[in-house]
Amino acid sequence: MVDSTVGVCDNRGPLRLLDARRLFRDLPVVHVATTRADGSPHLVPLWFVWREEAVYVSCRRESATWRNIERDSRVALSFNVGRSWRELAGAVILGRAEPLVPEHPALRGVMSAWYEKYRVLLTGGGFRDYAEQVETPGMLRVRPQRIAAWDHAVARTSQDAAGG
Repeated sequence: MVDSTVGVCDNRGPLRLLDARRLFRDLPVVHVATTRADGSPHLVPLWFVWREEAVYVSCRRESATWRNIERDSRVALSFNVGRSWRELAGAVILGRAEPLVPEHPALRGVMSAWYEKYRVLLTGGGFRDYAEQVETPGMLRVRPQRIAAWDHAVARTSQDAAGG
């Protein structure tokens, strides 16, 4: 069960997980926050696929992110859209990440969806370069436990309706 009772700057009520997935699944990156061994935060933009059951984040298995997850599975995923104040909207998902190797049975459809999403970015030798640079790919399966969202267009709509 996902706790979506936290709605930040959203007068319409909490953002449902299904709506968040629809709004943010096509973004190119998600910002992934983990905790280092010394307790300090670690934040990186990574490619992802948002499936119905979880968010799958691609990651090098030798990376600091992977090591952090192996030690402490708690993560925050930050999604955002817009450039100007009235366009800004986003969500932060809190959950636990499960590191999975590409051969894991749960990743069959996920890997296909990931490739389909990023295929355009991997053309013209890009996939070869990716394969050479990412020797040990993996996926982090994040099952959302809590979601917080914001949407500055809501504030504009409320003000405009009030004549101000």
